[in-house]
Amino acid sequence: MPKRDIRLFLLDMLEAIEKIERYIVGLTFEGFEYNEMVVDAVVRNLEIIGEAARHIPEELRQRYTGVDWRRVVGFRNIIIHEYFDVDLEIVWAIATTQLGDLKAILQAMLADLGGRG
Repeated sequence: MPKRDIRLFLLDMLEAIEKIERYIVGLTFEGFEYNEMVVDAVVRNLEIIGEAARHIPEELRQRYTGVDWRRVVGFRNIIIHEYFDVDLEIVWAIATTQLGDLKAILQAMLADLGGRG
Protein backbone atom coordinates (compact mmCIF):
# COMPACT_ATOMS: atom_id res chain seq x y z
CA MET A 1 0.00 0.00 0.00
CA PRO A 2 1.51 3.36 -0.98
CA LYS A 3 2.37 5.77 1.76
CA ARG A 4 -0.13 8.64 2.09
CA ASP A 5 1.18 12.06 1.08
CA ILE A 6 1.88 14.30 4.09
CA ARG A 7 -0.04 17.11 2.40
CA LEU A 8 -3.21 15.03 2.66
CA PHE A 9 -2.84 14.88 6.43
CA LEU A 10 -2.43 18.65 6.51
CA LEU A 11 -5.56 19.00 4.38
CA ASP A 12 -7.43 16.67 6.75
CA MET A 13 -6.46 18.91 9.65
CA LEU A 14 -7.47 22.08 7.81
CA GLU A 15 -10.82 20.59 6.83
CA ALA A 16 -11.49 19.56 10.43
CA ILE A 17 -10.66 23.07 11.67
CA GLU A 18 -12.96 24.63 9.08
CA LYS A 19 -15.78 22.31 10.11
CA ILE A 20 -15.32 23.23 13.77
CA GLU A 21 -15.36 26.92 12.84
CA ARG A 22 -18.69 26.42 11.04
CA TYR A 23 -20.20 24.37 13.86
CA ILE A 24 -19.50 26.89 16.61
CA VAL A 25 -20.13 30.15 14.76
CA GLY A 26 -22.46 32.32 16.84
CA LEU A 27 -22.44 30.01 19.85
CA THR A 28 -21.56 30.85 23.43
CA PHE A 29 -20.04 28.21 25.68
CA GLU A 30 -23.48 27.57 27.14
CA GLY A 31 -24.99 27.11 23.69
CA PHE A 32 -22.16 24.77 22.81
CA GLU A 33 -22.31 22.80 26.04
CA TYR A 34 -26.02 22.02 25.71
CA ASN A 35 -25.97 21.10 22.02
CA GLU A 36 -24.84 17.49 22.05
CA MET A 37 -24.64 17.24 18.25
CA VAL A 38 -22.27 20.20 18.08
CA VAL A 39 -20.23 18.85 20.99
CA ASP A 40 -19.96 15.46 19.29
CA ALA A 41 -19.02 17.04 15.96
CA VAL A 42 -16.36 19.30 17.48
CA VAL A 43 -14.86 16.51 19.58
CA ARG A 44 -14.78 14.20 16.54
CA ASN A 45 -12.98 16.80 14.45
CA LEU A 46 -10.46 17.48 17.23
CA GLU A 47 -9.85 13.73 17.19
CA ILE A 48 -9.23 13.88 13.43
CA ILE A 49 -6.79 16.77 13.91
CA GLY A 50 -4.86 14.79 16.51
CA GLU A 51 -4.85 11.61 14.45
CA ALA A 52 -3.61 13.41 11.34
CA ALA A 53 -0.96 15.22 13.42
CA ARG A 54 0.45 11.83 14.47
CA HIS A 55 1.43 11.27 10.84
CA ILE A 56 3.42 14.49 10.44
CA PRO A 57 7.11 13.48 10.41
CA GLU A 58 9.28 14.74 13.25
CA GLU A 59 11.64 16.58 10.90
CA LEU A 60 8.70 18.56 9.51
CA ARG A 61 7.28 19.21 12.98
CA GLN A 62 10.62 20.67 14.05
CA ARG A 63 10.42 23.28 11.29
CA TYR A 64 7.10 24.55 12.65
CA THR A 65 7.70 25.19 16.32
CA GLY A 66 4.56 27.33 16.66
CA VAL A 67 2.58 24.12 17.11
CA ASP A 68 2.81 22.08 20.29
CA TRP A 69 2.55 18.80 18.39
CA ARG A 70 2.67 16.67 21.54
CA ARG A 71 -0.37 18.48 22.94
CA VAL A 72 -2.28 18.18 19.66
CA VAL A 73 -1.70 14.42 19.55
CA GLY A 74 -2.09 14.11 23.32
CA PHE A 75 -5.54 15.65 23.30
CA ARG A 76 -6.57 13.15 20.63
CA ASN A 77 -5.41 10.37 22.95
CA ILE A 78 -7.52 11.78 25.79
CA ILE A 79 -10.56 11.96 23.52
CA ILE A 80 -10.06 8.37 22.36
CA HIS A 81 -9.12 6.72 25.63
CA GLU A 82 -10.86 8.88 28.23
CA TYR A 83 -13.90 9.99 26.27
CA PHE A 84 -16.06 9.88 29.41
CA ASP A 85 -13.88 12.47 31.09
CA VAL A 86 -13.42 15.08 28.33
CA ASP A 87 -13.69 18.58 29.79
CA LEU A 88 -15.99 20.64 27.56
CA GLU A 89 -14.45 23.88 28.80
CA ILE A 90 -11.11 22.70 27.44
CA VAL A 91 -12.73 21.62 24.16
CA TRP A 92 -14.38 25.05 23.89
CA ALA A 93 -11.13 26.87 24.68
CA ILE A 94 -9.27 24.91 22.02
CA ALA A 95 -12.02 25.48 19.46
CA THR A 96 -12.29 29.21 20.12
CA THR A 97 -8.73 30.28 20.91
CA GLN A 98 -6.20 27.84 19.50
CA LEU A 99 -7.41 26.59 16.15
CA GLY A 100 -6.89 29.90 14.34
CA ASP A 101 -3.15 29.83 14.99
CA LEU A 102 -2.94 26.15 14.08
CA LYS A 103 -4.86 26.81 10.87
CA ALA A 104 -2.43 29.55 9.82
CA ILE A 105 0.58 27.31 10.46
CA LEU A 106 -1.00 24.40 8.58
CA GLN A 107 -1.69 26.68 5.62
CA ALA A 108 1.96 27.82 5.66
CA MET A 109 3.14 24.22 5.85
CA LEU A 110 0.96 23.24 2.93
CA ALA A 111 2.21 26.18 0.87
CA ASP A 112 5.82 25.30 1.70
CA LEU A 113 5.20 21.71 0.61
CA GLY A 114 3.73 22.75 -2.70
CA GLY A 115 0.01 22.93 -2.09
CA ARG A 116 -2.49 20.14 -2.46
CA GLY A 117 -1.52 16.49 -2.15
